[in-house]
Amino acid sequence: MDQVNYKIPLKSFDAIYLRDQESKVRYWFYGIIALLGLTLFLPWTQNIKARGDITSLYQEQRSQNINSPIPGKIVKWAVKEGDFVKKGDTIMQISEIKEDYLDPNLVSRTQQQVEAKKGSINFYKGKAATSVSQMEALQAAKTFKIKQLENKLGQLNNKLTGEQAELEAVTNEFNLTKDQYERQQKMFEQGLVSQTQLQQRNTTFQNALAKKIAAENKIAQTKQEMIIVEIEQNGVQQEYAEKISKAEGDRLQSLSNIASGQGEMAKLENQVANYTIRNGMYVILAPQDGQIVQANKAGIGEILKDGERITVIVPTRVNYAVEMYVRPVDLPLISIGQKVRFMFDGFPAIIFSGWPENSYGTFGGKVVAFEHTISANGMFRVLVAEDAADRPWPQQLKLGTGAQAIALLKDVPVWYELWRNINGFPPDYYTLKEPGPKDPGKEK
Repeated sequence: MDQVNYKIPLKSFDAIYLRDQESKVRYWFYGIIALLGLTLFLPWTQNIKARGDITSLYQEQRSQNINSPIPGKIVKWAVKEGDFVKKGDTIMQISEIKEDYLDPNLVSRTQQQVEAKKGSINFYKGKAATSVSQMEALQAAKTFKIKQLENKLGQLNNKLTGEQAELEAVTNEFNLTKDQYERQQKMFEQGLVSQTQLQQRNTTFQNALAKKIAAENKIAQTKQEMIIVEIEQNGVQQEYAEKISKAEGDRLQSLSNIASGQGEMAKLENQVANYTIRNGMYVILAPQDGQIVQANKAGIGEILKDGERITVIVPTRVNYAVEMYVRPVDLPLISIGQKVRFMFDGFPAIIFSGWPENSYGTFGGKVVAFEHTISANGMFRVLVAEDAADRPWPQQLKLGTGAQAIALLKDVPVWYELWRNINGFPPDYYTLKEPGPKDPGKEK
């Protein structure tokens, strides 16, 4: 039986298998290959990715602990957590707990001690001045007494001179009467004169001898008086030297007491200043404008230790910056003034890693500093500030907000970037040049 072929016309079959049409797959294949080839020559911006957090560019604008300057007891809270305060507003009031400062009149009583010590110093100054006057008076009295004794000694010296002259005259008279007596005695032995005449000559001789002895006694007495005056002069010197030395000792003792009093007064004045300053520490004030958070103490009557944290103040006016951490291998690629793009947590963004100009929702920054020592996490800390030439950072940023950073490097072709990554080479090292009259300011 002959087989009969039946041709069934199905439009869907022809539409699916396109048996009667020419295939365009190869055109698409060549087109995609050409597109990929062209893509390899597109510019690609090398970059370094890092994670960071929002911080402040200045230390005084970062979160600050408010500590108790002295040990004390909480008397009153003036704020609560979440309150905003101005600089100088009262945060809390504390009272004293140390027994050395419990006296409410401590400053005035210490000031009284200072005044008393000043009076004591003035007394010793007067005593020292009196000692000086006393030494001057003693010195004058000594000079007068010495001159008086010198005058007496001069008088005795003049008297001695006169007595010596008298002795010389009496001696001459004695020698004459002696010679006459001896001749008279020889003449008596020869019978030329009478015994009466001899006795008269002997009487004259004896009188001359008595005068001579009296004159010698006067001279001896005068010399003795001169010796006594010299001894008295030495005694006066010794006596007044002792008195002047005693007065000088009293003066030096007064000066020593003055110096000691001045030292004690300075110590008391220091205590007055310390007590006055301490009285001002019982009211703890806000160091700057900000918000009060993380109160460490929560009651009345709680005891605070010296330097213990009370609460934390977060400044309201902050120049924001980002602190990011880069790997040691990437640190040589970081330089001051380098451009960085940020994606902040909570702010949507569309990122094209190699084409930052075509990304959406990113914000610009510039590297202002980087540390030369490694951090505890094994990476280096880099501080990035807002780029004034780019779009401003969001006002809703808060300290501690997370940020994804992309540090922009050199522009290279896509094929070069693929080749670099396949071989494991680092990004190209380059430096930024400031634009000059002949320099377009391009990256090298």
